[in-house]
Amino acid sequence: MTPILIIDLQTGMFDGVNEPPIHDADNLVARTRAVMAWARAAGHPVAFVRHDGRPGDGLAPGKPGWPVWPALGQGQDEPTFSKSVGDAFSNPELGAWIDARGAGEVVLLGAQTDQCVAATVTGALAAGLKVTVVADAHGTWDWNGETAPQIIARHNTAFAQAGARVVSTAELTGG
Repeated sequence: MTPILIIDLQTGMFDGVNEPPIHDADNLVARTRAVMAWARAAGHPVAFVRHDGRPGDGLAPGKPGWPVWPALGQGQDEPTFSKSVGDAFSNPELGAWIDARGAGEVVLLGAQTDQCVAATVTGALAAGLKVTVVADAHGTWDWNGETAPQIIARHNTAFAQAGARVVSTAELTGG
């Protein structure tokens, strides 16, 4: 079964302590939870990726912003893979976990669209995996004159052009 990878949806993305909550935070959580419920019901393995920020960063290990966002409801049997760069596939344990499931494809969602999601799409494709990106279940912040929705749309187009399948939560889950 195709693994679902939830990238960097950590407390610091939502709690508003170090920066405003990520764009459309409540809907991002709801869509992520919908994908997780569908995956669990269909027998797809779910894993989380957590960014380990540098010391002093809000996402540094042990900081309040570092844990996976509790509202997602991570299951005890759902592993967390750490990384300190954008590409989740920089952690060989993630690749080994996917290989152990005999998976040739992954489904990606999470944050940050223009950083770690984009890098992980590239890393997964470079690893020879088929990639599905959930178009409405990854997010970012307004940046450099672009709104978050513009950044998300631009990256969804780029993901498709790179060879990823890009679908909505409803298309993926049938809901």
